[in-house]
Amino acid sequence: MTDLLKTSLNRRTVLQAATVGAVGVSPALRALVHAQGSDAPEKKEVKIGFIPLTDCASVVMASVLGIDKKYGVTIIPTKEASWAGVRDKLVNGELDFAHVLYGLVYGVHLGLAGPKKDMAVLMNLNHNGQAITLSKKLAEKGAVNGAGLAKLMASEKREYTFAQTFPTGTHAMWLYYWLAAHGINPMKDAKVITVPPPQMVANMRVGNMDGFCVGEPWNHRAIMDGIGITATTTQDIWKDHPEKVLGTTSEFVQKYPNTARAVTAAILEASKWIDDGLANKNKMAETIAGKAYVNTGVDAINQRILGRYQDGMGKTWDDPNHMKFFNEGTVNFPYLTDGMWFLTQHKRWGLVKDHPDYLNVAKAVNRIDVYKQAATASKTPLPKSDMRSHKLVDGVVWDGKDPAKYADSFKIKA
Repeated sequence: MTDLLKTSLNRRTVLQAATVGAVGVSPALRALVHAQGSDAPEKKEVKIGFIPLTDCASVVMASVLGIDKKYGVTIIPTKEASWAGVRDKLVNGELDFAHVLYGLVYGVHLGLAGPKKDMAVLMNLNHNGQAITLSKKLAEKGAVNGAGLAKLMASEKREYTFAQTFPTGTHAMWLYYWLAAHGINPMKDAKVITVPPPQMVANMRVGNMDGFCVGEPWNHRAIMDGIGITATTTQDIWKDHPEKVLGTTSEFVQKYPNTARAVTAAILEASKWIDDGLANKNKMAETIAGKAYVNTGVDAINQRILGRYQDGMGKTWDDPNHMKFFNEGTVNFPYLTDGMWFLTQHKRWGLVKDHPDYLNVAKAVNRIDVYKQAATASKTPLPKSDMRSHKLVDGVVWDGKDPAKYADSFKIKA
């Protein structure tokens, strides 16, 4: 290399190129960056935990399609039995990353429902696609939706049991929000239990719960098995709601920043692939239905990922707001307001005693800096703002402007 080239390609230039994944630079500069190792993943092989659910698909497909290799890493998807197990293995370092509940990451960061450790959300993995299932026995008594359930619970005085998948997780928050929107206080009017997703259908079959909130394919599986009905979808509670995230510890990102960026970029590209047409969605369904992943029939997965819904009582509909993995990049950005919303609900239901510093906690957990680097590397569009606004099923607007006031505003709370 000439002295002139050495001078022009100074360390700052190299690091700037590395920061954006060396996309759009000359082959000579890219070669120099890689040679110096400035943007190469520090850890070449990573374990990513997942729970057998449809929304683990982007993690699995990044590995199966070899997209991970393109970014210099090898993803090893690791099947886990419960969200508590995922939490523990993330905290102790047995897992490098996980397909994980948004609210679980925030719960660990605040020391709720388990050990306290600084955590990181690198990207959102999907929007929508969960549901609340009520037992066929309740449906036969008129509880086919929220209003019907409230009426039945008021007239039939007994203990009702509902299941969610983790105390601070997304399914708990969707279940509580929906019940409260129909005048039912989940903390006072019902018993709530925690059940791992793959065990929901079996537990309902033997009568352990009246209803549950979980991800697919287990709501559709309950319909196929004739034991449950879909009372509502989560996209009807909050259109385009955040759901699973790519989670890790803050310590991991600090120690292996290039690995964090590379893995995020690979899963972004896999997300884009899944949403790119019917053939890709069907291939994804066939892949994740296998024993190594979700371990169910393809027919339990492929209908709802295409928006083809049935409620178990004869009604069918096409839902445009079905589970999305990419949706032109709008799915994956780790909006600060998404993380803050879970904190408001943790406060609402007494999981955290005092108001946290909503915005600063979200800024610490949601690693927008890493995401933007990965988005550049994978050519993923970025939104104009780190915040977004939505109206939920009860008509209340969430925009993140005054989270403490929002958290305290609900009539029904712990």
